[in-house]
Amino acid sequence: MSPSTPEFIFCPRCAAPLHDRVEGSFTRRVCHAEGCGFVWWDNPTPVVAAVVEHEGRLLLARNVAWPPGFFALVTGFLEKHELPHEAVQREVEEELNLKPLGATFIGHYTFERMNQLIIAYHVPAKGTVRLNEELAEYKHLRFEQARYWPSATGYALRDWLRSKGLDPQEIAPRTP
Repeated sequence: MSPSTPEFIFCPRCAAPLHDRVEGSFTRRVCHAEGCGFVWWDNPTPVVAAVVEHEGRLLLARNVAWPPGFFALVTGFLEKHELPHEAVQREVEEELNLKPLGATFIGHYTFERMNQLIIAYHVPAKGTVRLNEELAEYKHLRFEQARYWPSATGYALRDWLRSKGLDPQEIAPRTP
């Protein structure tokens, strides 16, 4: 069970106790109550991440819940019926008040600690940054100054920097 999902003890449908059982080659929490058949699949949640290019530089942001000095990519959840390339542009607009100029797919990455599938895009954007309530601060970096962190969004940044012909260095792991 990931820290982002509840640890089910009882069935959310019928309140019977759940038991572990191999289902689809993975151990799942299942309900044995007659007529119920609930299975907690614990599928990963899709999340979009933006490598924001603003004023010819990389823009990284710090979430209000993170400690000072911890900056990363802008991320967010998809809305119902929203495509990932639409979601990532919406997140840049909502969180930074910037006008996205498109979204180019970088790759997809697993973020196991949160049971998420990160879908990363390069998003060039223009305008004046105005942070929403989710972000505490931001910083610009020249592309060659950027280093990546050993996690899903860090690997997305690494892959994008490499696509620009750069050889970014990894920084030591740090958890917000």
